[in-house]
Amino acid sequence: MTTAPALGGSFTTAQGLTLTRTGYGAMQLAGPGVWGPPADRDEAVRVVRAAIDAGVNHIDTADFYGPHVTNEIVRDALTAADDVHVVTKVGSVRGDDGAWLHARSPEQLREQVVSNLRTLGTDVLDVVNLRVGGGADGHSPVPGSLAEPFGALAQMRDEGLVRHLGLSVVDADQVAEAQAIAPVVTVQNWYNLAHRGDEALIASLAEQRVAYTAFWPLGGFSPLQSGTLDAVAGRLGAAPQAVALAWLLQRSPNMVVIPGTSKVAHLRENLAAAQLVLPDDVVAGLDTVAG
Repeated sequence: MTTAPALGGSFTTAQGLTLTRTGYGAMQLAGPGVWGPPADRDEAVRVVRAAIDAGVNHIDTADFYGPHVTNEIVRDALTAADDVHVVTKVGSVRGDDGAWLHARSPEQLREQVVSNLRTLGTDVLDVVNLRVGGGADGHSPVPGSLAEPFGALAQMRDEGLVRHLGLSVVDADQVAEAQAIAPVVTVQNWYNLAHRGDEALIASLAEQRVAYTAFWPLGGFSPLQSGTLDAVAGRLGAAPQAVALAWLLQRSPNMVVIPGTSKVAHLRENLAAAQLVLPDDVVAGLDTVAG
């Protein structure tokens, strides 16, 4: 019987950054609408701690979650002995009404980096993703140059405020433009079983040894719904969410997933999904699912 490596194994980028392929996304630790504090902050800290204790070394967060809420929870869950890569994002801020606002000028990005340093309680940010897109759905790439904002982050990297740079919600042309400015260690886009628009980009990044981080691996605000997925899960005696995560991890060696949850029990279910090995015929069937 084939056994999957713990947490789906790891992926090392061309820049020497090694990430567990099953990470943890902290967005759900904030209150409803990713606004304000959670109902049970102690449980939120326990969730992050449980992920770290299970071997996860890749925590995804952002200072605009809350705002500040998830960063502070992650900070309080970590200890000096933890070997964990905290990946945060800049390029957006929250309005007083909770609206998600673009904020990508060099001055705005510097303010966000400084705020992330403060709320995460660190002198240097491990990985910073520049969030670029938006579009009609708010989560898709929008063509256009990112030279100015990414150049500003590259300058902060040269100053020692940031170790590694990544991108979020971008297309292939924007990745290439950024790579000409400074090394990119990860690209974080919306990708899952039913939402697939990045097949060529994933393959290209694998060749360059750049991690592709799939956000909303289980559908995001609208959970994945698929009769095929449910049928496969029933056949395997597994939860549909576990099958969806396993499919992603078998998709490409540079694929990294960051499922989020605010409950320890659900976290453990997500982590267990990395141990599920899907037979080839099952993968072929799931490959026919389209959003």
